[in-house]
Amino acid sequence: MNPVTVIQGRGPIILAQPHSGTYVPEAIWENLNTVGRQLLDTDWHIPRLYEGLLDNVTIVRANFSRYVIDANRDPEGGSLYPGENNTKLVPLATFDDEPIWNVAPSEDDIAFRLKHFHQVYHEALYAEIEKVKTIHGYAFVYDCHSIRSQITHLFDHKLPDLNIGDNVGKSCDVQITKAIEQICCNYPAYRHIVNGRFKGGWTTRHYGSPANHIYALQMELAQCTYLGSETPPFNYAADKANTLRKVLRLILSAINKHKPMTFTGDQP
Repeated sequence: MNPVTVIQGRGPIILAQPHSGTYVPEAIWENLNTVGRQLLDTDWHIPRLYEGLLDNVTIVRANFSRYVIDANRDPEGGSLYPGENNTKLVPLATFDDEPIWNVAPSEDDIAFRLKHFHQVYHEALYAEIEKVKTIHGYAFVYDCHSIRSQITHLFDHKLPDLNIGDNVGKSCDVQITKAIEQICCNYPAYRHIVNGRFKGGWTTRHYGSPANHIYALQMELAQCTYLGSETPPFNYAADKANTLRKVLRLILSAINKHKPMTFTGDQP
């Protein structure tokens, strides 16, 4: 299987989807234990949730599981949230801190996965950013994520429904972040937060550079907003998802309507 799927659009928005994949090469699968083989920490059904919300978006999707290697982590292994519980570049445990390997990956294994999975994903993403920027003069990377709403190892309380992260204003023009937050305020049935537990992963921090006309924002969705169950089989709940899709469509449309001159990178 190709490790990455790219669907090219002509608009300014790129939907990055680093954690929705479930492909695990057989040699790696054999080393996962029973817990690991459930792929519990997948961003389940993210491609379906975002499908068709906006015309002409570009999609860059990792087809491989985050248990192979996490495409949204620093390739040097740096922590996203120092002082907090974090998962590694190649996770050794689930979000609940349950071990996932019978045979843990070696340094050589990790180096191989960096080259053949992580690097391939980011080469594809970077290429699309450059193409979109050539067309529009800027590019907007919208990093699509979801996570179980209650994980005591990672956060103390139930997660807000919509978690917006722009690296505390460093990766995105503050005006677009405010516009997204206002849309969320208009739908009080969904609890939201800006730069809470999730401030943006490595993708958001690495690519988001308003001074260079590249804007990046992570949207971390609580899976209770669109799944029928946050445990296996993680079934997609169409009614719940369709309600959420209305909000996501408004968010993407708000980003899309801003012209290049709007994205100056200036902060008030």
